[in-house]
Amino acid sequence: MTALVVLVSGIGLPPDLMGSAPRQQDWSALAAEVRVVDGDTLRLGDRTVRLAKVDAPERGQTCADQAGRPFDCGAAAAEALSRLVNGRSVLCIVSGRDRFGRGLGQCTAGGADLNAGLVRAGWALAYNDDAALLALEAEARRAARGLWAGGFVRPEEWRRR
Repeated sequence: MTALVVLVSGIGLPPDLMGSAPRQQDWSALAAEVRVVDGDTLRLGDRTVRLAKVDAPERGQTCADQAGRPFDCGAAAAEALSRLVNGRSVLCIVSGRDRFGRGLGQCTAGGADLNAGLVRAGWALAYNDDAALLALEAEARRAARGLWAGGFVRPEEWRRR
């Protein structure tokens, strides 16, 4: 009976054995298995990863270009992510999950940082007060790149509508 209690309670077993996941996981996919879902989400084979610490507009979200004309900035953000991936294999260091169960990842394609690249290009906003990404966002704003070229509603505000 004592052995059964020890077995059920997990005493003396390695902590990873009882179902706790490692803090970080490497997820990767060959180029043929990578799909851009939207401006901040990728499918790596059968796994979905959301780019950590960035927030891109949703597909169908309308923004204004330099001339004030409306356009689907969510589709433009997805296209920007697709250009960054550029048909290459993707590696993501996943740390946790979002409220929808997607892995939260810091991702690269061919060594290029996708999270930072989207913010630098102006198609995603820095999220969670990441100093490096906030600096890239300020640079994109000053240069009027991507979303900053016209007018837009912050993606988190747009989703609340």
